[in-house]
Amino acid sequence: MVFDALPVACGLGESPFWWPEQGALYWCDIPGRRVHRWRPRDGAHTSWPQPEEVGSIAPLPDGGLLLARRDGLFRLDAASGESERLAPPPYDRASQRFNDGKADPQGRFWVGTICEPRLPARGALYRWADDRLDRLFDGVSTSNGLAWSPDGRTLYWSDTQAHCIEAFDFDGSDGSLSRRRVLHRFAPKPADGSLAGYGGRPDGAAVDAEGGYWVALYEGARLLRLAPDGSVLTELALPVRCPTMPCFGGADLRTLYITTAAAKTAEQAAAEPLAGRVLALRVDVPGLPVNFVRA
Repeated sequence: MVFDALPVACGLGESPFWWPEQGALYWCDIPGRRVHRWRPRDGAHTSWPQPEEVGSIAPLPDGGLLLARRDGLFRLDAASGESERLAPPPYDRASQRFNDGKADPQGRFWVGTICEPRLPARGALYRWADDRLDRLFDGVSTSNGLAWSPDGRTLYWSDTQAHCIEAFDFDGSDGSLSRRRVLHRFAPKPADGSLAGYGGRPDGAAVDAEGGYWVALYEGARLLRLAPDGSVLTELALPVRCPTMPCFGGADLRTLYITTAAAKTAEQAAAEPLAGRVLALRVDVPGLPVNFVRA
């Protein structure tokens, strides 16, 4: 399979989404402390540097962006590049930061944290709405994998370090969760750290129009498409060891974009020249349009 790659390299690309009205892909580079926008029709690339790491981003109806940075939630004015803080961080910045975040179909912003170091698991999942940040549950090491089913009645979420994807019944009227259950569990990484035979751990995800849950397997060099019951429908081998998150874009939402992490050594870089780039390929089933954060 041949992959296209965007001409922008990142240390750790994350949180991609497609803005239909702009015909543009957005994503962030966490260690690079930068938000990126790329327009495929003319190849125009714009980026906004940030003073802290940006774990995730989401679109606002007024054309701005919601940023989940280490130092809190911010509104970024794309025209001026200026940001305004909406909420302070609900954690110790020395040991945690915001990670994966997305808006639900009603416009609430959901975002989890990542622990540094990963254990003990002191992170949590939060919901931001009506200028309030609510803590939903804790005991999280690396919050990831947020996505909603096409009917908006199921929330998917994962704790990467736990190698587990979970599903919840989701009530759109009040944003409440119930019936927490395991969707898919992955074999843990070998104790010696070896990658031989290791299938990876669940990172970011996206859902398509048929309800398929596409998840990036970090250090597994692959994407999986899971059915709503957790069974594997498709396995897609990738030319990079560390994919981080897929999203659907293009006018028909049938271009699958995949952010990735850069190689850590010269040897890895030689073997994976596309590591750190955003990959792109065409798929048969379109994705769901991005949800905007309610202003």
